[in-house]
Amino acid sequence: MTSSSTPKTLVQTLLKTPQSLKTKSQAKELHAQFLKTQPHSPSSTSILISIYTNFNLLHDSLFLFNSLSSPPLLAWKSVTKCFANSGLFLNSVTYFVQMRGLGIYPDHKMLPFVLKACAFIKNLRLGESIHGCIIRLGLDFDLFTGNALLNMYAKFQNLEVNGGHKVFTFNMLDGMPKGNELCGRLAQKKGKNVFQLDSVRKVFDMMPKRDVVSWNTVIAGNAQNGMYEEALTMVREMGNANMKPDSFTLSSVLPIFAEYVDVMKGKEIHGYAIRHRFDSDWYIGSSLIDMYANCSRIEDSCRVFNLLPQRDDISWNSIIAGCVQNGMFDKGLNLFHQMLIAKVKPRDVSFSSIMPACAYLTTLHLGKQLHGYIIRGGFDDNVFVASSLVDMYAKCGNIKAARWIFDQMEYHDMVSWTAIIMGHALHGHAHDALFLFKQMEMDGVKPNYVSFIAVFTACSHAGLTDEAWGHFNCMTQNHGITPGLEHYAAMADLLGRAGKLEEAYEFISSMHIAPTGSIWSTLLSACRVHKNLELAEKVAKKLFEVDPENVGAYVLMSNIYAAAQRWKDAAKMRISLKKKGIRKEPACTWIEVKNRVHTFISGDKSHPLYERIYKALKDLLEQMEREGYIPDTSEVSHDVEEEQKKYLLFSHSERLALAFGIISTPTGTTIRITKNIRVCVDCHTAIKFMSKISQREIIVRDNSRFHHFKDGKCSCKDYW
Repeated sequence: MTSSSTPKTLVQTLLKTPQSLKTKSQAKELHAQFLKTQPHSPSSTSILISIYTNFNLLHDSLFLFNSLSSPPLLAWKSVTKCFANSGLFLNSVTYFVQMRGLGIYPDHKMLPFVLKACAFIKNLRLGESIHGCIIRLGLDFDLFTGNALLNMYAKFQNLEVNGGHKVFTFNMLDGMPKGNELCGRLAQKKGKNVFQLDSVRKVFDMMPKRDVVSWNTVIAGNAQNGMYEEALTMVREMGNANMKPDSFTLSSVLPIFAEYVDVMKGKEIHGYAIRHRFDSDWYIGSSLIDMYANCSRIEDSCRVFNLLPQRDDISWNSIIAGCVQNGMFDKGLNLFHQMLIAKVKPRDVSFSSIMPACAYLTTLHLGKQLHGYIIRGGFDDNVFVASSLVDMYAKCGNIKAARWIFDQMEYHDMVSWTAIIMGHALHGHAHDALFLFKQMEMDGVKPNYVSFIAVFTACSHAGLTDEAWGHFNCMTQNHGITPGLEHYAAMADLLGRAGKLEEAYEFISSMHIAPTGSIWSTLLSACRVHKNLELAEKVAKKLFEVDPENVGAYVLMSNIYAAAQRWKDAAKMRISLKKKGIRKEPACTWIEVKNRVHTFISGDKSHPLYERIYKALKDLLEQMEREGYIPDTSEVSHDVEEEQKKYLLFSHSERLALAFGIISTPTGTTIRITKNIRVCVDCHTAIKFMSKISQREIIVRDNSRFHHFKDGKCSCKDYW
């Protein structure tokens, strides 16, 4: 600290203009000079405390504060602010209460920090008391105090709302993008807790002066708590008050259009952002990416992302999550890799977003790599990340690893419980799944809509009809959960697998909501398994009434007719498909070998190693036949010679993938394959023989469950 002035004069000058100090070291040097040249005075000491507070030097501020026998308002104000800025909100409020106990009144500059502290410690009564103090002192006129009150009340007060459908219209404000009226659809939210914002609105209405922050606080509070109509109405009122929306306003309302899947209104907001040069803002960019992704316009999400001049972790996470949610799993994984190359550190939400891609693609090696990264980054104790790992390992066929991670978790939330219960259900461990469900209830976690789907799935794969009915009745009577399409589908699947076809038909017919084509398809599939042609025709008629373009239904009926040797009817089904221009999705199987995924289609000879694959299959078939394997040609839905039927079975995609896995991996290696449709009965039998002959564990994931083959047996016990 150099100057031609004397040290005493310089200290006095700096105490009058503390804003001229730019560094912490300058503040401490001033303190040292003050002790040498100035007599002790509460007012000067208070100024020093406020200087230390501006640099967030809490220890130094408290040291000086404790040296005062009767601290003046400035000293109290400074330490209260310093506590709040340091995240020590309870201390901030405690010092404020002590100050008031001494009869010292706060000023308008002190109250915003105290209100912020009340909001963070979630003490509504104290917040209301301070609000009363503000009114009594006549400080409610202050803009910053009013904004702090708005923010505090927006974080308080839960209200049980029992709402039906709300429909509203809204004309976009002047200066904002114009267009037709927005007709919103608020879904039913029975029993959902939302924040009561009456207090916020009352404070807002009584403010003599409001700025953009005031408006944004109310708009964001409404939007975040599902009160979309109120939020958009406030945006209109904001425009009428000649207040221009800023980037925060736009990022608050964009999620509303994402919720309504109203891409046109979202585009209008996008246009407004471009015209006012908000589109390069990180928060606006991320909100636009989320909005377009939620509206299934992932190409637009990618375009917004690519145009961002800078990308933070929020924008990276938004585009990755958008790709995964829209089924672009490979692109999501590629973007995650690019994010790491760009040296953007992943957050917990990054892993929660990308794990479903590994689970869907069954890329276990990538999942393991991510798991390693999670451990190195210290994210493994995060409940959301751990739940994603449980789900990933379960869906990649390693239920043991999934259970180990679940058991290591200190805390289990609904997501982690549901992930492990569904994991056991899909692997055919029904009794383990039901035991976990009971344990979840004993731990005080209330079952929800999704957890009951997991329970019904478990019962379905084990034929536990009585247990399923018990849980179905418990769900509606004890937990007040109205059955949804997923519950009905799982129950219909359960009854169909158990051969209770007529009971399943009556159950579907008596649903309180109209059955969809997928639910009827579940029963139609069961009719094929149990060879009930008469009911199949009845079900197909119902199915085509609600879903005439259902490809699977035509294929199923064609196969059912073929199994009954009604070849003309089978042909009619296939001709109907062609006339409608509908193409059947080809049966295909994936296998991961040496960190690369190989895809096989039934009858396909294009793989570079096809000759070796064919020879391996032929050798296996000869050994299988010696062990007693007899091909079940009834599974072939074409009217061809018996030998041709055997060849068609021989070249099914899962057999090609398995043979490739056997010739491409060391002896004893577990083989994991994934098929896009249900494994046929003959292939299921054949894989049992293959597991015994090759002495391999073979894990097959089809579109409904996992099969674990070992020593000639399957975990499903031939019930699937």
